[in-house]
Amino acid sequence: MASSVIKTFIQNLLEQKLNISISSLEFSSIGGGSINETYKITINNSGHFFCKINSAKKFPSLFIKEKNGLELLAQQNIIRTAFVIACEETESNQILILPWIEQGSKTEKFWGIFGEQLARLHQVSNNYFGLHEENYMGALPQRNSPSKNWTDFFIQQRLEPQIKLAVENNLLEYDHAKKFEHLYKSLPEIFPEEKPSLLHGDLWSGNFLCDENNLPVLIDPAVYYGNRHIDLAMTTLFGGLDKTFYNSYHHYSPLPQNHRQIWDVCNLYPLLIHLNLFGKTYLNDILQTIQGY
Repeated sequence: MASSVIKTFIQNLLEQKLNISISSLEFSSIGGGSINETYKITINNSGHFFCKINSAKKFPSLFIKEKNGLELLAQQNIIRTAFVIACEETESNQILILPWIEQGSKTEKFWGIFGEQLARLHQVSNNYFGLHEENYMGALPQRNSPSKNWTDFFIQQRLEPQIKLAVENNLLEYDHAKKFEHLYKSLPEIFPEEKPSLLHGDLWSGNFLCDENNLPVLIDPAVYYGNRHIDLAMTTLFGGLDKTFYNSYHHYSPLPQNHRQIWDVCNLYPLLIHLNLFGKTYLNDILQTIQGY
């Protein structure tokens, strides 16, 4: 639970950022975060905010990177993105405060709008794959050194670091790691040549919301310019979204015939992340994908 020192710090921070006087401050712990303390904050019995707290030393600049990602997505003015009210560090803690977003209904119209908006976001491009800074994917560092070639980027900065970590932690056998080399040879044929797309980067079902107007809101990004199928693949990782979402996306940005194969390959990255964070539960899914190459 947040300490009295942290609560006082947050009260002073909100008073400064909102230019108001706070007479009451309530913290309600909420779930949903695997590495952060998360709270609903109520001020003056009416205003509501979402707050995350984490160690400033264990995950350096985690929230600064998240803030930068949210702001980059918001600058495109395509999909609503959680607005950053405050992002601060104390000697031992980092704190991120966002508006509290009331939940609406994920109607067929919602899914259609979301598919269209994601297709439009992916049309935002760059002259390289990567980003001007490193960030995080979950609790693990994510390298984003610019590259002109997607398959090189995907191998060298997405798969290889996670494979190396998994082997070092005895989560992946050396023979399994060698099988990835066969996959690498097939990647230029699997991925059609496309320009870099601005990605959310971690677009599983827990990282977007439906707001009070029944419109999508992006949260918890791991942004970079990459292959658009990374985002689409992530939406399928834990069951998939409503078919209206995929139909809408396809209408505005047609999918190649082998898109399911592409998505399986793209999902090797988040599966390796999960393997390294949570253990061998995810190993079979990884092996099933690479055994075909």
